[in-house]
Amino acid sequence: MRETVTSAGRTIRWVAGMGTIWLATLLAVTGCGPDVPPAPPVDATTAERQAQAFIEAIKPQREGRPTIAIVASNEGTEITDLLLTHAVLQRADIADVIAVAPRAGRVDLYPAPLQVEVTQTIAGFDEAHPNGADYVIVPAMTHKDDPEILDWLKRQSSLGARIVGVCAGALVVGNAGLLDDRRFTTHWWYRDELMENHPKAKYVPHRRYVIDDNIATTTGISASVPTMLALVEAIGGHDKAQTLATELGVDSWTPVHDSSQFGLDFSRGFSFILNRLAFWRDDDALIPVEDGADDVALAFTADAWSRTGHINVSTSAPGPVRLRSGMTLLPNSTTTNAWLLPLTAGLNPMQQLHRTLCEIGSRFGDARKDWVRIELEYGIQPDCGEGS
Repeated sequence: MRETVTSAGRTIRWVAGMGTIWLATLLAVTGCGPDVPPAPPVDATTAERQAQAFIEAIKPQREGRPTIAIVASNEGTEITDLLLTHAVLQRADIADVIAVAPRAGRVDLYPAPLQVEVTQTIAGFDEAHPNGADYVIVPAMTHKDDPEILDWLKRQSSLGARIVGVCAGALVVGNAGLLDDRRFTTHWWYRDELMENHPKAKYVPHRRYVIDDNIATTTGISASVPTMLALVEAIGGHDKAQTLATELGVDSWTPVHDSSQFGLDFSRGFSFILNRLAFWRDDDALIPVEDGADDVALAFTADAWSRTGHINVSTSAPGPVRLRSGMTLLPNSTTTNAWLLPLTAGLNPMQQLHRTLCEIGSRFGDARKDWVRIELEYGIQPDCGEGS
């Protein structure tokens, strides 16, 4: 999510090395506020109706146990988009879930520079599943125009797969030519880029997830939680989704969302630049990880701390670690002078996210905590009161 072509993003990037006087002038002139009006009120009945419409539209079209492929770019895949979707779907046990990549082996993640191992290649998947997947999950990627991945998405769509672009994964889906004449949503940072590059696509505000024909898209990073729960409900039923939601710490997975909360205004932009300029505050941190560690809690923790702009996150493990979902996390720490970021025992993944945001606020201030929440496109303000 660090790349951008939005007008606000161009300004932020260009002034990142300038003095605060020029910064204030430029932000004031260009204006960086969200250009989406506030969401209209949505009652519980309407929210549930919206959720059910999505669930009905994304239900399996074939008989038997579905196959869900989650595609990753070896060169760089967003950590939460990949680990969370894989973990939630594996945990639900309602489909055969397979992570695939152009090459077998290491997949680099970002913004925390972790690595996981993916053993199934795109070619190998095609050989084993000549009729294609039932669903293909597309995370955000650093190389959003990889020809092999784009061609594969086109083939999978033509074979009838439902394509789900998570967060900025919508850019990859769009580059595959699959958003033209369709409604979509995406992470707020990339909305302008997608609309500029795909003028035939129609942006839909105030929805965490949207489906049009066989193409679904989501808003920012944290939207992967309600979207995967909606997919679980579509395949395995409401009770299965509810059980999983309780385990994750989620109260509701409707698509209700206020897109106007997310964007750059003067205050956020000013805080962002000041924090980015404070390069002397960078620090190294280690997340201790053992076999069976919760993928979702790990992803949110590493993702959020990395987005502060001041913490270099790696994991501490003596060798490859098998996460709870079965995904293999590769060792990546080479530092011995780092402070620990342990996952808190007894917390579900959403509680872990709230704890992490509160710890970020305690270390860097509320403005930085709020910025990380905005990057994650997470609409809930955590309760960081004493004893929380």
